[in-house]
Parts: sequence; C-alpha cells; structure tokens
Amino acid sequence: MTSVIPGDFAATKDYLFSLKSRGVKFGIDRMRLLCESLGHPERAAPCIHIAGTNGKGSVAAMLDSIFHAAGWRTGLYTSPHLVRLGERVQVDRRALSDAEIVAFTNELRVHAESLGAINPDDFPSFFEFMTGAAFLHFMRSRVDISILEVGLGGRLDATNVVTPEISVISSIGLDHCEILGDTVEKIVVEKAGIIKPGRPVVLGRLPPGAMRVARQIAAERGCEVTAVQDEFGDAIADYPVTNMECDYQRWNAATATLVARRMPAAWRLTPSVVARGLKHVNWPGRWQRISLGGKRLILDASHNVEGAEVLDANLARLRAQTGERPVIIAGTLGAGRAAALMPVIARHAREIHLVVPHQNRATGYDELETHIPADFKGRILRDTVENAFPLPDSCAIGEPEDTILVTGSIYLIGEVLERMQNDRPNEGRLQDW
Repeated sequence: MTSVIPGDFAATKDYLFSLKSRGVKFGIDRMRLLCESLGHPERAAPCIHIAGTNGKGSVAAMLDSIFHAAGWRTGLYTSPHLVRLGERVQVDRRALSDAEIVAFTNELRVHAESLGAINPDDFPSFFEFMTGAAFLHFMRSRVDISILEVGLGGRLDATNVVTPEISVISSIGLDHCEILGDTVEKIVVEKAGIIKPGRPVVLGRLPPGAMRVARQIAAERGCEVTAVQDEFGDAIADYPVTNMECDYQRWNAATATLVARRMPAAWRLTPSVVARGLKHVNWPGRWQRISLGGKRLILDASHNVEGAEVLDANLARLRAQTGERPVIIAGTLGAGRAAALMPVIARHAREIHLVVPHQNRATGYDELETHIPADFKGRILRDTVENAFPLPDSCAIGEPEDTILVTGSIYLIGEVLERMQNDRPNEGRLQDW
C-alpha cells in the first residue's frame, strides 16, 4: 500500500485512492471500532443527521446557514465533493486544507493499522477515513453543532454511528436500486435506518408509500414525526423562500425550516434567523448561474429519475423566461440515469453536447445517444469538458447571449468547476460509489 509522507498531499491522495480501490464496505461495525479507537469524537457535539435520495446536501447547507445565522459554530460533512476533497469536511464553511488532510490521514492510519492487525476486515474504508477525519475535526474545532449528510442509504452508512438531535429524510426516489432496493418502500427502509429511538424525525416530500413506511418505522421507535406536507401543504407559494432557485429548493427549505422549529428554544432559531439563513445559502452546482464571456451558464446536477423530473419543470420555466431553447451539455454515470435524463433535455434543448465524465462508471457516447429520441431536431455533438471550457473565463460552446446548461452527473459539474478554477487537477478519482 502507498506510504503517506508527512506534508506530502500527493502521496496522501495516492494512499486514500488505494483505500478507495479496495471497494465500498457497507456496515457500521468498522466505523464503531474506529470511533472507539479515536476516543468517540462523534459524541463531542450535537448533530443533525440527513438521509435522502435527493436534496440532502441542499438541506444540510441550508441548516448550516441557519445555525450560522444564529451565531453558532458549525461543522458540515457532505459527499461527494465537487472539486476538492477538503470540501467534504467544513467548519464555519472553511474546507479542510491539504495540510490538514495529510495530518488527519497520518493520524487515522495508525488507528486503522492497529484495527487491521487484529482483523483485516476491520481496516477502515476510504469513506470511513473521511468520516473519522470529520468527527475529529469537529471535536477539535469545538463546533456547537454538526450537520452530517449520509453517504449512501442510511442504515449501513458509516455516518450512522451518531445519535442525532433530529433525523431527517429529505426525499425518496429510485436510485442506487441495485444496493438499496427496487421500490420506494424498500429504499425508505434503508434511509430510515438513521432514525434513532425517541429522537424527533423530519420528513421532506416523500411518495405516499415511502411516507407510510417512514412513519411506521418512526412510530415503532417512539419518535415524533413532522412532515413538510403536513405543515406547508401542497401550494409552493406557501413554502419558505431561499436564495437558491427553483421550486424543489423551496421544498428543501421547508425541510430545513421544520428541523429548526424542532430544535429547543435555547438554540435561538427564531423565524427571522431561519429566514436570514435561508437567504444566504452557499451550495454550488444546483441551478447555479454564472456569467461567462457574455454567455449565461447554468450548472445543475440531475443524476436520477427524480432529478430528471425536476429538471423538466425547471427547463420549461427557463424557456418561458427567456423565450429560447438552451444549449445543453450533459453526461451521466450509468445507462439508467441516461435513460431518465436524455429524453428530458431533448424536449427543451436547441442542441445537445454529450460528454463523458472522467469516472469509471461514466456512460459512453453510444449509450447516451441511444436514449435521445429519434424526433429530436437539433444537433447532437460528441464533446469534452476540456473542449467546451478551454480557459477559466471562457466557454467555447454556443453564441454570445446564449443560455448554456450543464447537467447530469454531479461529477461532471465538478469537472466544469475545476476547469473554471484551473489551479490544479480535479480530485475526481477520490469520489464514492
């Protein structure tokens, strides 16, 4: 296995990649052992734990902003990262530096090797290393509260060693079906694995079947449930306002608002604090608008069936606003996601540029093309991120004043942002799943 050299970030990345290349390890027994070896840093501060098919990262970012608006020191753990590995672990929205990642990796490796010497199966995975680093960083930074996003599922996720103040399920849709199950009812069972006995539960907008199962699990564990549709109804005009665009972000804002309402009064999360926090959310890659050389660029991750349905509505709204069809750059991971996304973008695009993200599971050009309906009249081009964004301040696709949407895999969004920053290679190989 690759050695980690003190202060050498390149060697550290190689070491972490060697852990990732061992494959994904589900189950929380290894994480429990690691936490015990570290002195249980996961218990150092209260936390909010968030699972969900879509929206969990946005809800986490909104809650971070709300608690920060109330004057609290916050820890935020999310995945995957967009460009830099350190984005996953943030205190007051400052990401881990390269030097901190090196230091934490060296420290964690000592514990990991001790555990692995007793039982090789107990050697932590890449994601468990990052989770352990987050717990240690939050403890040493003396955060007042940490907000933890589940990596995948919930029941067997490494983050599920915590006992949260509130458990949150942001949404349920059909994604990662080969791991989590092929119905929303099966999937919500895995997500609801984060629900702890006697702890409040907040549910976002869930399909009826998933809502029924989630409520049943919460009742069995003696948990009081608050659900978005119970509190806010179905009219989006009645939902909280946020600086993040699109109706689905108002659904997420409602979920975050209910979490704030469920926190004890001592946290000072008053309606005015919540409103202020929701108006200053920083969460890139979700209908993010950027002006680039006179062109209007929108970056929006849409990586599954539920996301494609939301994108369809957003594109219809965009066309109504501009009176034009956008140019769309798209790439996915997996044929099923391509099957959901390609017909949607074909309904709205003037022309489509297909790209293949630099990920092992990326969908190839041939597969992407098979899912574009035969009646699409615009141009279809095979392209690359490097060709589309040759310089940090330029986009080679489209004409001046065009609207250009980049959508599909969140990893694709990260590659575009890296091209625009252009300061070092993307850390995309250190991604999950």
